[in-house]
Amino acid sequence: MAPPIALPETFARAVAGLRSAAPRSEIVLEEVGAPQRLAPYAFALSATVLRDDDDEVATGRLILLHDPAGHEAWQGTLRLVTYVTAELEADLATDPLLPGVGWTWLTDALDAQDAPHRAIGGTITQTMSTRFGDLAGPPTVADIEIRASWTPLGEDLTPHLLAWCALLASTAGLPPPGVTALPERRPAGAA
Repeated sequence: MAPPIALPETFARAVAGLRSAAPRSEIVLEEVGAPQRLAPYAFALSATVLRDDDDEVATGRLILLHDPAGHEAWQGTLRLVTYVTAELEADLATDPLLPGVGWTWLTDALDAQDAPHRAIGGTITQTMSTRFGDLAGPPTVADIEIRASWTPLGEDLTPHLLAWCALLASTAGLPPPGVTALPERRPAGAA
């Protein structure tokens, strides 16, 4: 049996920060395998956002990359990479303002959690799919995808994980913590 590989202190502290944060109850985190070719060291979490009825409304992945030699494009030795997706109502998916709003969900969450960063970049994608033939299903399915990466400043990544969880909640359409969503109003006579 090979001896365990000693992890760089910077990476070990960063992973500990990601593991230490407790998300809101609707967000379920799980450690998953990380891509091995992007950096010498990597760690990954997946997330599922559930509504009260245990209906999955959003999913995501957060990957921590560490290259002790640094990376010019990252402007540092650590990099966080995320992918978040959620189903939307069809009318929201066609809103031309949605990409800008989706981007502010991320940047506002990082600012609100006091998660200092640099070299941030990403894309917001809106998609609408209509199924036909043997794949017939709901008439139209709409989604938003947020792909982004940023370099955290410092090794405590707890604020970054909390910001990512806030991004997941916003993407899923969850109300802010402590706010109860009003039930949907049904037309008179509806079951």
